[in-house]
Amino acid sequence: MAQKPVLLVLNLILLCFLSVPCQATALPPHPHHHHQHRSHYRGARPSFLPRRLFVFGDSYADTGNAPMASSSSWKVPYGMTFPGKPSGRYSDGRVLPDFVAKYYGLQSPTPYKFRKFGAERARRYGMNFAIGGTGVFKTLVALPNMTAQIDMFQQVTGEGMYTVDDLHASLALVQLSGNDYAAFLFRTGSFEALPAFIQSVVNQLTINIKRIHGLGIEKVAVTNLPPLGCLPGLTGFTSPRKCVDFINPFVETHNRLLAGAVAVLNNETRTSTFAVANLYDSFTSALGNPTFDRPLEPCCVGINSTYMCGDVDPSRMKMYKVCPSPNSSFFWDMVHPTQRGWKVVFSSLEPTFKHL
Repeated sequence: MAQKPVLLVLNLILLCFLSVPCQATALPPHPHHHHQHRSHYRGARPSFLPRRLFVFGDSYADTGNAPMASSSSWKVPYGMTFPGKPSGRYSDGRVLPDFVAKYYGLQSPTPYKFRKFGAERARRYGMNFAIGGTGVFKTLVALPNMTAQIDMFQQVTGEGMYTVDDLHASLALVQLSGNDYAAFLFRTGSFEALPAFIQSVVNQLTINIKRIHGLGIEKVAVTNLPPLGCLPGLTGFTSPRKCVDFINPFVETHNRLLAGAVAVLNNETRTSTFAVANLYDSFTSALGNPTFDRPLEPCCVGINSTYMCGDVDPSRMKMYKVCPSPNSSFFWDMVHPTQRGWKVVFSSLEPTFKHL
């Protein structure tokens, strides 16, 4: 593989995935909602109405677990659309688990980090274990990977927060967005070895979702990879902006292997216990939505290549700029969708959750 494509990917890694060091600070207040609704789904009633939602994954699913001291998700202007200030979400507002929860008439599950402060809410609606920057293996951040997240879930259930019936009537959302591959390419620079590594990632992801089900969760939805070659962190190297074509075939390999693994698991359980939420197709469809202005461009960017969204200089001067309307942008920063981007993505995923 030529040197330039490798450097493109390494630049993406350095710019976009290394935003989550390891030290957390004081916790902000977390909103409490006590009234539960069951009327958010449109059209026919979903075939399965979970009582709680449990979430595992990375920055595409994190709603507050990443370290506050240094993660971009806790910096202004993140959260400017919702809730009006940084909330630990890697977006201007809501992310996929928020839309999944709302669809089933649930409040968003409590981040694991807030479980003691929001115990009542966590018992009622579920818990989110996802942490930005992580993967199924060790990535470039020293934070709990998906195996460790499931360990935390197992510990919580062992403490008696949820009954067997609670778990049986629950849904798990498992999101993996590519940090394992970013770390692999950063360490090796080798695309030739990537296919074998893809198989190992899918194998471990399969073990993870099978384990979650084995711990009592009735239904498990796992996302496939979005078209990573279309992330602004890569498209910014092309002029005019366009998806980097050589990346997405590797993504398609991951997605094909995952679909096959999920089919095998469903055959073993003889039910539709597991479902793939197709981020690849839903992202592709959303990027073609004419209501998004220049869909491959991020809304929030550093003023130059030295800075990222949310960065400030030592005098606290903003070193980033935000587009006039995040609602008109699909991508919020170099990697993550806006709230409206996720909303449009979820509209494509809704049939999967309806028939899960």
